[in-house]
Amino acid sequence: MKYFFIIFFFLININFSYSAQKSKAYFAGGCFWCVEESFEKLKGVEEVISGYSGGITENPTYKEVTYGNTGHFEVVEIIYDKKVISFKELLENFWVNIDPFDAYGQFCDKGYSYRSVAFYQNEEEKKLIEKDINDLQNKFNKKVVTYIRNFEKFYKAEEYHQDFYKIKLERYLRYKKACGREELLKRIWSQ
Repeated sequence: MKYFFIIFFFLININFSYSAQKSKAYFAGGCFWCVEESFEKLKGVEEVISGYSGGITENPTYKEVTYGNTGHFEVVEIIYDKKVISFKELLENFWVNIDPFDAYGQFCDKGYSYRSVAFYQNEEEKKLIEKDINDLQNKFNKKVVTYIRNFEKFYKAEEYHQDFYKIKLERYLRYKKACGREELLKRIWSQ
């Protein structure tokens, strides 16, 4: 019995130390398929989950978010190892994968649920976002219309949206090309 408690205590400590290194971040940048792809390529990012956040409807569906009045955005939840990658580095990746000047959505996806949003979970994250927005406005001499929101709750999207860019690669690449996402990003960020 004594050995059981020692092993149990040891396993709990391993789990706590493992989870203590993991953090989560939340961003909306238009179609979550594209945002998911951009973050999954980063070293230190362990998982990216497509979902919804920012609204009032509990457990929303894709159809409700896209066509309804839920107040939600298409969002990705990023689970990352903060010893390998920082929130600041995630934020830098976010900016170069969106059009922060588009008030109507992102690329070919228009509507409230496709707006860009940087969510914060503490004052440090909020200050980093605000500083970046100020720097971008000074650099481009344009108003950044990306929302800054306090994170409240995340709802995982339907399973067919998860890893869409991997599972339905050909369809995803056609969609991404038709939207002109890469061309517009090059134009914005090569300045």
